[in-house]
Amino acid sequence: MNRGALLALPALAVLSGCSEGKTQEQRRPPPLVTAVQPQPHIFRDEIQAVGTARANEQVTLAANVTERVERLLFDDGMFVQRGQLLAVLSNAQEQAALAGARASAAEAASQLERIKSLSKQGFATRALLDQQRAALSEARATEDSVQAQIGDRMIRAPFAGYLSLRTISAGAIVNTGTPLVTVSDISKIKLDFTVPETQLARLRPGLPIKAYASAFPDQPIEGTISVIDPVIDPQSRAVMIRATMPNPGNRIKPGMLLTVRIETGQRSALALPEGAVLSEGETRYVYTVDNERKVKRMPVTIGLRDKGFIEVAGLPAGALIVSEGVVKVSEGRTVRFAGDKPDRAGGGAPRAAAP
Repeated sequence: MNRGALLALPALAVLSGCSEGKTQEQRRPPPLVTAVQPQPHIFRDEIQAVGTARANEQVTLAANVTERVERLLFDDGMFVQRGQLLAVLSNAQEQAALAGARASAAEAASQLERIKSLSKQGFATRALLDQQRAALSEARATEDSVQAQIGDRMIRAPFAGYLSLRTISAGAIVNTGTPLVTVSDISKIKLDFTVPETQLARLRPGLPIKAYASAFPDQPIEGTISVIDPVIDPQSRAVMIRATMPNPGNRIKPGMLLTVRIETGQRSALALPEGAVLSEGETRYVYTVDNERKVKRMPVTIGLRDKGFIEVAGLPAGALIVSEGVVKVSEGRTVRFAGDKPDRAGGGAPRAAAP
């Protein structure tokens, strides 16, 4: 065998191997995929934020004077009505002073009546009558002053609500300003949250919101925006929003962290199942299928996501997109659909499934 024939043998072997590989590739059936056409979907433009729940009304009642706690008339977490007496501070001296002031006022009133009678008979001057009227006014003012001092020692609920846990006992000496109990009206909840100033034009008082608590993830609470802070924080460039919402069953507690969703509009746009859109860095793309069932990669622009669908733009009308089996396809490869005959996997016009 000559040298040329020997050199040709490896080349023939390589060609034979390539031919055999192509034959095996041709015998392998095209990957089975599912394809869909983009369909109109209703997307809701939303603003999302995180806020803190606050009581409709809340106040911490404190001692107005330095005194001993004589009686406590409440228990942990109890519900109280407006004006209900909650605690009594020692007021024995004030009660005694009140009795004296009342007696002085009664005496002054009696003296005034006698002077009025004498004045009618001409035995009392006008100056004496005016002097006694002033004495009566002074006595009554003293009585009111002592009554106010007693009122400072009577701690009452300013509105109906639930009380905090009790942290003080009867007999304790409290100083002026010592917290005694917190009253919270949680029949309604105020929800404070911030949004970027760029979203401000989409918000207005009265706009409905939905709030979600991690403790009750499947039970959203609906409310409305009540106030938009007129001042924007210059540091964060965000504006504070306050919404109000009902609180059925008193589920939401002041201080809870809530997720807020505000729907600002609806629109219809073409959408695909999320699994049909692939990523490569910052690029988003899909695989389209032509009439000969060949796959082509095509970049797209994406938008909102909703319930497993994603908004897409940049596709030609009637495009058929691989939605299932995308990991098995590549540029230029032939695919088949369920129901295709093996010998006709690449022919015929495919049918699109609805997303």
